[in-house]
Amino acid sequence: MNLFREFDKYVSVYGKPDHIELMLCDINGIIRGKWLPADQIEKLVSGGVRLPLSTYVPNIFGEDVAETGYGITSGDPDARVITIPKTLKPVTWKNNNVAQVLIEMLSEDDTIPTLSSRQILKNTWERLMNCGLHPVVACELEFYLFDKREKPTQPPSVPLKNVKAQNYDLEVLDHNKGFLSDVQAASTALGLPTDAIVAEFGPGQFEINFNHTQNILDAADTTVFFKRLVRNIAENHGKEATFMAKPYVNFPGNGMHVHVSMLNGHGENVFKASSGLSAKLKYAIGGLMSTMRELQAIYAPHLNSYRRFHPRSFAPCSPDWSLDNRNASIRLPDLTNDAARIEHRVSGADVNPYLAISGILGGILSGVENKTSIPAAMDSPDRVPVKKLTSDWSEAIDNFSDSETAINIYGKEYRDIYVAIRRNEKDQLAEAISPAEYSAYSGRL
Repeated sequence: MNLFREFDKYVSVYGKPDHIELMLCDINGIIRGKWLPADQIEKLVSGGVRLPLSTYVPNIFGEDVAETGYGITSGDPDARVITIPKTLKPVTWKNNNVAQVLIEMLSEDDTIPTLSSRQILKNTWERLMNCGLHPVVACELEFYLFDKREKPTQPPSVPLKNVKAQNYDLEVLDHNKGFLSDVQAASTALGLPTDAIVAEFGPGQFEINFNHTQNILDAADTTVFFKRLVRNIAENHGKEATFMAKPYVNFPGNGMHVHVSMLNGHGENVFKASSGLSAKLKYAIGGLMSTMRELQAIYAPHLNSYRRFHPRSFAPCSPDWSLDNRNASIRLPDLTNDAARIEHRVSGADVNPYLAISGILGGILSGVENKTSIPAAMDSPDRVPVKKLTSDWSEAIDNFSDSETAINIYGKEYRDIYVAIRRNEKDQLAEAISPAEYSAYSGRL
């Protein structure tokens, strides 16, 4: 379906929008782009709308990083904008008629540049399919809802102070039914495959489950749309929502758990076995475990991400696997049915979903191609302790910088750009004096 037909269909349902929000997912998973008047739809289709290529690769603050080779130091060249088919959706949380659509850019040779995290996921998916493997993916996202702060430097305050652990508490859902109903309605309007909403452990924490899909790009696109609508609907309710990995010291962090099963060319689940673990499942687990430390900077991209990797944080601390243990990095919820799958529990909700899913699928592919063996399960008496995941951001960045696996999945240029951006972010945050430092030192020294 071309954009003209999509636009006509949109108009027939919602009327002509005031403008269209062009949305590009950058390396951090942040949406960037521009507003386009609806009467300029022809300009968009003909390739007349442009953005700087550097829009793909700013740091978390939105700044150019010279070491990437993109931005003003290289002249900041433009590229043509194209829309991603079937992503023209209504912006339901605004009072006026506004449309939104995901976009990519085209290089001079009419290809999507290697700077696109979405294209990286597409390439990884295609490599799997070329090996006769067809992944099925479903994501789970956690987030916190809290009262609106006066300024962004202020930490969030815990809502419902009388509830220390709200896990699966239906009264919490009732208390927030206005917000949650609007989230469900917006998800339906956008065609997002939402499943269950539950109250998670932390006060004001919720988890959304999405239905599984064989369209891997759709799985990642869904998380991008969903994060945006949750934050905006929260604002409409006088609240804030965050997918920050660890907004509270004493409560669990926000994760993005990714469920993956694998079909062969006949549609049969190769992870399924009548007993024990299938050969393909063993290789997949082996690949994920052997690449996990190298790719941790993808699953935990920011300084705050590493606050999840501590005991009793509800996040895995080692590259372990288990049949049904939520302390493991790789959990196997089902082995013998058609739903046999891996649950990858390492990623925080703060990830770029395209990069995180690429890392998971790339790890599985590595294991299958190399027939990587696996150790005993984490709760087995035969288990030999493995080297833990790091809680040190610098170490994770260095591991990624030295990783051949990262090159294999993301390409050398993208790996090096990613490292440059993370080191720039680390350096800027290290220079800032934190409120904790003032509290500890200014009145005592």
